[in-house]
Amino acid sequence: MGIIDNSKTDPNKILPMKYKWAREHYKNGVANNWVPEEIPMQDDVQQWRSNFKLTEIERRLVLWNLGFFSTAESLTANNIVLAVYNHITNPECRQYLLRQAFEEAIHTDTFIYCCDSLGLDPDEIYNMYKTIPSIKEKDDFVIELTKSVFDPNFKLDSLRNVQKFLHDLIGYYVIMEGIFFYAGFAMILALKRQHKMIGVGEQFEFIMRDESVHLAFGCDLINTIKIENYNIWTDEFQKEIIELIKKAVELEKRYAYDACPEGILGINPDQFAEYVEYIADRRLERIGLSKIYNTENPFPWMSQSIDLNKEKNFFETKVTEYQTAGSLEWD
Repeated sequence: MGIIDNSKTDPNKILPMKYKWAREHYKNGVANNWVPEEIPMQDDVQQWRSNFKLTEIERRLVLWNLGFFSTAESLTANNIVLAVYNHITNPECRQYLLRQAFEEAIHTDTFIYCCDSLGLDPDEIYNMYKTIPSIKEKDDFVIELTKSVFDPNFKLDSLRNVQKFLHDLIGYYVIMEGIFFYAGFAMILALKRQHKMIGVGEQFEFIMRDESVHLAFGCDLINTIKIENYNIWTDEFQKEIIELIKKAVELEKRYAYDACPEGILGINPDQFAEYVEYIADRRLERIGLSKIYNTENPFPWMSQSIDLNKEKNFFETKVTEYQTAGSLEWD
């Protein structure tokens, strides 16, 4: 029995489990449970209202990243609920997809919270996917990449259609969540390291931890489909995926230069571009493809924000080793 479009699978019967990695990703998501209101924003509000604590470049950086992520999270949620869930028939994977959909709702709520706290114009922020070319290019690229599964008549009834589905999953998990989010993460967390907009930075840290689990689930899903449908992973199809990822990297680098053209203290825009290349190589390897950039990581400190063994203790405002994951073993 396979993980996709399996008529022999009862989606209402979650035990016994076949894909235990899906259950582990679910538990990791639960262990990182959070809501944006837990993160204080008073210092951010004071800095934002001040005329001298943030430069114009830093303000632009914050606005553009809020603008991109505010609509990107809705786009990813729609992919899960309206498209991916329909074709993944395995029950434990569906349980994770429901958890992920909840987390996307939390992320969407985060940007509402940030906009409300800082007193931003929602029309400006939520229309940036139309008004800022480098943001629009990324959104349009992903919409085009994932259009097959939104076709109500689309079925996994042929080799080519399974390839299309895998193509769309790679577009959604590897490119959207695994590449397009990461220049923005680096920008906001670089600002946080300078003790600026710390509340927004902490929100982004938690979002990035969620996204690291989304990416891990997505890569396991992609690799499982490859194993169970071994004849779809042809040399020609691999070349197609590599070209998509190369195009995505160029779009994300363009966004990095556009959102932060002059850099911020100690970091220049070339380093954000290098980080995108470094991240892309890691994504390629996760789905069984070779690195193409061989770029060193310019921001080794970013890994601290993705450590899933850590959660924020909001009373001490520092990272601790506290977690709430269940300890049950599923045989």
